[in-house]
Amino acid sequence: MIEKDFVTEGLKRTKIDEYLESELERAGYGGMEVQVTPLGTMVVVYAERPGMVIGRGGKTVRGITQNLKTNFELENPQVEVKEVGVPELNPKIMAHKIASMLQRGMHFRRVSYTSLRRIMGAGAQGVEVTISGKIRGARSATAKFSDGYIKKCGEPATRFVKEGFATVQLKPGVLGIYVRIMPPEVILPDKVDIHPPVIEETVTEVVEETAEIVEVEETAESTEEAELIESEEELEELEESLEEVEEELEESLEVVEEEAEVEEAVESDAVEEEAEVEEAVESDAVEEEAEVAEEVSESDAVKEEVPEEKSESAKEKEESS
Repeated sequence: MIEKDFVTEGLKRTKIDEYLESELERAGYGGMEVQVTPLGTMVVVYAERPGMVIGRGGKTVRGITQNLKTNFELENPQVEVKEVGVPELNPKIMAHKIASMLQRGMHFRRVSYTSLRRIMGAGAQGVEVTISGKIRGARSATAKFSDGYIKKCGEPATRFVKEGFATVQLKPGVLGIYVRIMPPEVILPDKVDIHPPVIEETVTEVVEETAEIVEVEETAESTEEAELIESEEELEELEESLEEVEEELEESLEVVEEEAEVEEAVESDAVEEEAEVEEAVESDAVEEEAEVAEEVSESDAVKEEVPEEKSESAKEKEESS
């Protein structure tokens, strides 16, 4: 029957969840989802530390996949690991953390209030922590700790509130930890938004508003006229200043032209003086060369006369001898 199939499917999912919880307790197991696809069965595992779920070289994931295939008869199982974004908003993770703190010997009230502060600090709308077992003595008792706003019954309680359960073995006996969390993004059906009332305007208020609008328009027109007059005056001032600037530019251009003429005259005078100096230098050099040539010719003539005199003296010496 169809009901029997639903029951067997639910039992199988519960057994898979218990197996994964026992195997991945150190990895911060936060729940799982089973999705049946045409290619096989996809098992999505949520964990606080996904690296420990995968294992070195994928060894842990391969072992889990093989166990799911052999022990739970899943067709072509594929395990996908996802990291839990905010562990404080996952009730399974928080239940296991409370169990580990109780196992280390911490008092249950201190553990509960610490967990409440952490969960509410993460942004939860409400939280409830229930610890049952031999917490005070030989008799079993139940202690509830709650904070914020949380639904206890109806469709919102089953649809929006997340639940987590964990157990811990102590010397007096076994304690059960039950955590219920309402996430921050939940919008409850009983939420009511109160809008501010809209006051109807009377005729007098409308008349006053129109009069104010007319006054504003008149003042705007007057201000526009004043601004136009001011802009015209500013334009006239700008034109006058432009004329003054043009006159100054003309005067400066005349001064520049006069300076250029003076520079040209000075340059021409300097060129003429240089030419005259060069001509004088050249004439002096020519005269000096002529004088030097005359002196050289005179010295040559003297040299010719001297040997003639020497020859005459020699002849006299010969005659005397």
